Amino acid sequence: MADAQRMTKRNFDAPDETRPAGSGKADVVGMGALTMMRVTLPPGWRWSQDVQPVAKTASCQAPHMLYILSGRLRTVMDDGSAQEFGPGDLGAIPPGHDAWVVGNAPAVLLDITGAGV
Repeated sequence: MADAQRMTKRNFDAPDETRPAGSGKADVVGMGALTMMRVTLPPGWRWSQDVQPVAKTASCQAPHMLYILSGRLRTVMDDGSAQEFGPGDLGAIPPGHDAWVVGNAPAVLLDITGAGV
């Protein structure tokens, strides 16, 4: 973990932990009070199939502030509203959603807020 009063350098290739996300994974790095995840989700990954059986909630209850590095991710909220995110997109996704990888390329994203949940 980083000291908030000092310059700090970290790298996702040396994460504090790696969390499974069904067939995907999340590399978790702490930076002082901030925790970030580099999430890699393969084609065919879907929260309701890959994570829901472990989470045991009807939909994802973690909030996410994310930045898409590559690939595409579609998210549908419990109320039916939907959004697709692609490279360069920023997203704020509140609790209560499903999400899945669109297309044949992995989705790789930075998640700034979902790591603590």
